[in-house]
Amino acid sequence: MLSLYFDKDIVGKAFRSLKGITQLRPIRHWLAEHVHAQVFICYLACLLLSLLQYRLRRTEFTAESALLELGTMYKGCLRDAKQVFKLSRIVALTKKQETILKAIDRRLLRAEN
Repeated sequence: MLSLYFDKDIVGKAFRSLKGITQLRPIRHWLAEHVHAQVFICYLACLLLSLLQYRLRRTEFTAESALLELGTMYKGCLRDAKQVFKLSRIVALTKKQETILKAIDRRLLRAEN
């Protein structure tokens, strides 16, 4: 009985996480294929959040706090009318953002340097 209770808690936390960081809201679907698509999207979001949390296990960040921190990042692109010249750069990262990107995959930082 106790293990069933804790299993329920894990599911509850997963749905709370989906509603929070992904801003998932109730959607009314009537067709079976739409319901399947919605369930798949929720499952995929949960999988990606779990993978992010795993990659951040050696840092002080949770998946949610990392996504909020990375939410301020942006990339600037310059291109001439004929598309002969193209330049793109990520705007200067904070130390926290660098730490998160290194934890996820170091190649993310090398791609822009």
